[in-house]
Amino acid sequence: MQYRREVDGLRALAVIAIILFHAGFQTFGGGYVGVDVFFVISGYLITTVIVTQQQAGRFSLIDFYERRVRRILPALFVVLLTCLPFAWLWLTSEDLKAFSESLIAVSTFTSNILFWRESGYFDSSAELKPLLHTWSLGVEEQFYLLFPPLMLLTARLQRRRRQLVLVGLVVVSLALAQWGAISSPSTAFYLLPTRGFDLLIGAILAFRPTSPGRFASGNGFSRWGDLIGLLLIAYAILVFDKQTPFPGLYALMPTVGAAFVIAFASPRTIVGKLLGSKPLVGIGLISYSAYLWHQPLFAFIRYRSAREPGNWQMALLGLVTLSLAFISWKYVETPFRDRRRGSRKQVFLLGFIGSALFIVIGLIGYFTHDAIQLRATEAQTAVLNTSTLSPRRGDCHTDGAHYLRPEDACELNSGKLAWAVFGDSHAVELAYALGEKLSANGEKLKQLSFSQCAPSFGRTVPDQTDMIDCAHWTRDAMDFLAKEPRIEVVVVTYRIHSHLFGEHDGRFSLRHGAAVTDSEREQRWNSYVNVLKYLVAQGKEVVLVLQAPEISDSFPKLLLKASNPTGNIVGMKRTLWNERTELLRKRLHEIPAGVIIVDPANLFCDAANCYAAKGGMAYYFDDNHMSVVGAGIVASEIMNQVAGRHPR
Repeated sequence: MQYRREVDGLRALAVIAIILFHAGFQTFGGGYVGVDVFFVISGYLITTVIVTQQQAGRFSLIDFYERRVRRILPALFVVLLTCLPFAWLWLTSEDLKAFSESLIAVSTFTSNILFWRESGYFDSSAELKPLLHTWSLGVEEQFYLLFPPLMLLTARLQRRRRQLVLVGLVVVSLALAQWGAISSPSTAFYLLPTRGFDLLIGAILAFRPTSPGRFASGNGFSRWGDLIGLLLIAYAILVFDKQTPFPGLYALMPTVGAAFVIAFASPRTIVGKLLGSKPLVGIGLISYSAYLWHQPLFAFIRYRSAREPGNWQMALLGLVTLSLAFISWKYVETPFRDRRRGSRKQVFLLGFIGSALFIVIGLIGYFTHDAIQLRATEAQTAVLNTSTLSPRRGDCHTDGAHYLRPEDACELNSGKLAWAVFGDSHAVELAYALGEKLSANGEKLKQLSFSQCAPSFGRTVPDQTDMIDCAHWTRDAMDFLAKEPRIEVVVVTYRIHSHLFGEHDGRFSLRHGAAVTDSEREQRWNSYVNVLKYLVAQGKEVVLVLQAPEISDSFPKLLLKASNPTGNIVGMKRTLWNERTELLRKRLHEIPAGVIIVDPANLFCDAANCYAAKGGMAYYFDDNHMSVVGAGIVASEIMNQVAGRHPR
């Protein structure tokens, strides 16, 4: 193949867009399309090699895969090896488990399938996954397991018919992608059947005359084709964002744009000269290593930071990425791609040993991820030991269609049944902590808790929604409480802000999201109030416990990066929590008169901060559920308020 500088320049454009997108620069909200540009380039170059070798009668599958091993694995192994100590030192148990799974998936080129099962590419939690970017390697290598055999099967067909086969596959893949972008975006984004058209568009180009300038020497469209292509790519990078339905038809903009650049750019065109400039060619040469390095750097710095790193920090990390990329390109990629170094047998053996090693390390990490005491200091371990769940969570908490009937629900501790705690998963630890305190008074309580159960009382929930089981349980629980005269006090608690506004946006913003429609939000709020009205009407003493502040990260993460684990650990700025709770606070007047309101924020926060732990005692076990310790503080306040109104 004749070397084309402009293709390396196109690689540089793609990797720069990806790095700027993952760095969080909003101007480059569509930078993720750089992967599509990479796919087109890869499909074009690989297919050109295959077609050229087939025409010369010397194409070999074993030779093809040797080239892939030399190209992909050495630099990948270096990056994985570098990630290991940071993952071990910094990641919490659950995150270390997830990292270990991704290590196995990367080594088997199935990470796209793993990340598809875990979360969406644009979820805020994805920013903290050091190996998220390897999904594209999974897609590409899966493609190259299937594509060379296809080229062998169609080798006897005329060039035009081979092109038609590829065009047909493009149409099928694009149709699946368009369907998936609307109905299952995560599936469409990660999996080969809906991303294959990117690579196939590049492959089709390999059947066209590829001499630089072949198309650019004409007039009209052919003269300006590379400029049109560059503008299409630039438009996608600058205008697309996380809300753009992608891939699907929108993906044609960067992929067709890349195809136009490849087809029409040459050293004689303006675009060809721009992309063929020394700076862009230099970045293009190290683009694979740059792609490998950028995400672990960004993920680990975000993981260790108390807040989102600033633009200048991310820009600096971008420069570090390019520096590391140059080193690994010069001293790892280039030597291993030299086929005079190492025999084919040695290359495959080293590839197998390296992959097996990382699979074994991944398995060890997966099965020993809970051994956090091996990584935590004595002080951290002591605080972590206070971040406990209710020991009755497993047998007393319920969910699903075959839920635990209210009359059969757990009664915590011994004594006279006089209390009940009702709500979603936020009721579990509160019920346990309150039950412990009530036992000193010779009283016990009924725990009525249903997982992820949004308020639904007094409304009709469509049968096809995931709220239907929750609605049935809520109705049964209300009937039970109305008919049970022994229960005098009912404590109601929900993760109400999540039910009204959706999950908070990662660690950095708790502003209202669009996950819940205005209509649905209003119905949930009315159901929230209706529960209280109904219980008051039944003659119950009702205590409403507002949601405890959501903290910026899971408690173990905050603990591991706290400078003083046994001191006060900030969970969230009070101003951010006030933003999150603004609507509820404005509508508290709708709560029925006589209901006691207990706000954990008044117990966990001061004017500046809401705390995840104080004095070595953890208030949470994740980023929103109170620990038994935190729930105990709230339980004491409940008893004080009830006793203050009606001495028992």
